[in-house]
Amino acid sequence: MSKNKTLVPLILVTSLFFLWALTSNLIPTLIPHLKKACRLTDFQSAFIDSAYWIAYFIIAIPAGVVMEKMGYKKAIIIGLLIAAVGTFLFYPAAELRTFPLFLAALFIVASGMTFLETAANPYMTILGPAETAPQRLNFAQAFNGLGAFFAAFFLSKIILSGKEISDATLAALTPEAANQLLTNEAKSVQMPYLIIGIVLLLVAVVFAFTHFPAEKKELEVGTTAKTSFKLFEHKNLLIGILAQFFYVGGQVCVSSFFIRYCEFAAGVNEAEATNYLGFLLLGFMLGRYVGTFVMQYVKPALLLSLYSIINILLIVVIVFVGGKISIYALIGVEFFMSIMYPTIFSLAIKGLGQNTKKASSYLVMAIVGGALFPLVMGKLSDATNIQHAYLIPAVCFVVVLYFAMIQGKEKAIVATQSN
Repeated sequence: MSKNKTLVPLILVTSLFFLWALTSNLIPTLIPHLKKACRLTDFQSAFIDSAYWIAYFIIAIPAGVVMEKMGYKKAIIIGLLIAAVGTFLFYPAAELRTFPLFLAALFIVASGMTFLETAANPYMTILGPAETAPQRLNFAQAFNGLGAFFAAFFLSKIILSGKEISDATLAALTPEAANQLLTNEAKSVQMPYLIIGIVLLLVAVVFAFTHFPAEKKELEVGTTAKTSFKLFEHKNLLIGILAQFFYVGGQVCVSSFFIRYCEFAAGVNEAEATNYLGFLLLGFMLGRYVGTFVMQYVKPALLLSLYSIINILLIVVIVFVGGKISIYALIGVEFFMSIMYPTIFSLAIKGLGQNTKKASSYLVMAIVGGALFPLVMGKLSDATNIQHAYLIPAVCFVVVLYFAMIQGKEKAIVATQSN
């Protein structure tokens, strides 16, 4: 494809990375917010993560099938429409202050985002030379970091009131007054999610009326070429799926319990913690840009190894030191883990040719780690404390390090592709 034909698609697809960050990175805000409004334990609040990230496991294969039959553009439009429906459901969920309805809304939003990720990640890798795919994907995902920063630094302040609502406060009120207080607290999510829903609809319209160049022959819709994709023959992909499963689990754990960690380990209140959350996700965004630049001089696998080691060491500080220095250590973790998802993704699908779409679905399914590890972390937090629970992401980064070290070996571990 010529640069002229790919420029507009590159810009539009890159915009998706910003948009899905608005939903996924509001979860660290929703966890303390709904924990307070719906009176939840740490373990119960972890289901907010689970409702969102489990959709990637359930919907990834159907999204891949749609993408195979209809192509990238239509899959993206469908994803935008589904996600918009989910954001609009936040309005009745807040009116009723019903936790299961919040979870259902999150699942639908994430289902739409699954379509976007399943299509956008592999599409970005083919919109240019194969050898620069990791850099291109990291650059696009840097806008994911920008969306994350916007969600944390601006939208979170609309949602979180900063009010401390204790059991004693509620006990002093009549049941009706207590319920009204909590309902008013819950309603602060309505306007941000309505705005996000409208934006998603507008972007879907832009995609619908924009011309996209024909996809490459080996990936084109309706191809009659026979393809044999035996997952267990592609060992590099298998290890990549495992690494992605653990990485996303670690990423979600780090950010989702950040506000709780600030309150417990550093004595920072909710309002101040949202400022630190903004800097946390700013670090993630800057890390993407810096990582994209550094990859021009350092092999992606080597950089992935170095960043994994640094994060493991930082988490040692987070678990065993505490205080404000650990908040800065968490910001450092976000910076160094910023390149991991797109780098794992691009390295895992390298050389798969016309099997790329199916492989992409499996890698997106691995995002289910974000649904499972926060539950483990929440349970460990209830049993001990949130500071000790940060051992969970340390384990996750060990697995990422293993994948990176395998990639760094000169001997290829990818079996010959069957055609």
